[in-house]
Amino acid sequence: MEILDNIRLDVIWNYRELFIRGVGVTIALTVISYTIGIILGLIFGIGKMSKRKIFYYPSKLYIDFFRGTPLLVQILLIHLAVIPTIFGKSLGFFVSGILALSLNCGAYTAEIIRAGIQSLEKGQMEAARSLGMPHGMAMKHIILPQALRRMVPPLGNELIALLKDSSLVTVIAANDILFAAKVVQGATFRPWEPYIFAAILYLCLTWGVTKIVTYVEKRYSTSYVPKKKRKLSHR
Repeated sequence: MEILDNIRLDVIWNYRELFIRGVGVTIALTVISYTIGIILGLIFGIGKMSKRKIFYYPSKLYIDFFRGTPLLVQILLIHLAVIPTIFGKSLGFFVSGILALSLNCGAYTAEIIRAGIQSLEKGQMEAARSLGMPHGMAMKHIILPQALRRMVPPLGNELIALLKDSSLVTVIAANDILFAAKVVQGATFRPWEPYIFAAILYLCLTWGVTKIVTYVEKRYSTSYVPKKKRKLSHR
């Protein structure tokens, strides 16, 4: 109770613009990285299911590496080693952060997509091919739409996890929510207010994403039943 009595809201108010900017950076990092991660996941997820070694082994190596190493190490490696080696200089926290988060997200979504596709009966693809559909067309119009319904919950969980993991980008001086809290704590020497407020901001963001994911799950999951059913006409 003594700690709560000493909480000063003016500490947060005086640095409100820093936190607002941090929320914007966090959302941008999450949305862009998740979008790229879905694309990478689709490519490497299908690649890991390929019977051709030229597609299978690079996909497996990529997935195993980014799933088997800490995200923090990946961020530092990309920001301090990979990008400076390729371009001769750092391209800033935003590029490094998006690249690291996207690659990490892509590895996890690849496994989600692979598992979702392989959860369907093999007869689905065989039936489509027997009708003369090319493999790509069958995958696009038959397999993926059905598998997507089963992928929605784990893909939603990955989005929530990515939102929280984006806080790790603060180690490369990304001005996100956690960075704002660190700046305020350093300027005021008051740790309670900025870090509690940062936790509340992350909680609000994850709560909003959770509500969106829940709606999508109810709308597109396999257990979803439309409210309005067509009535059978009587003969």
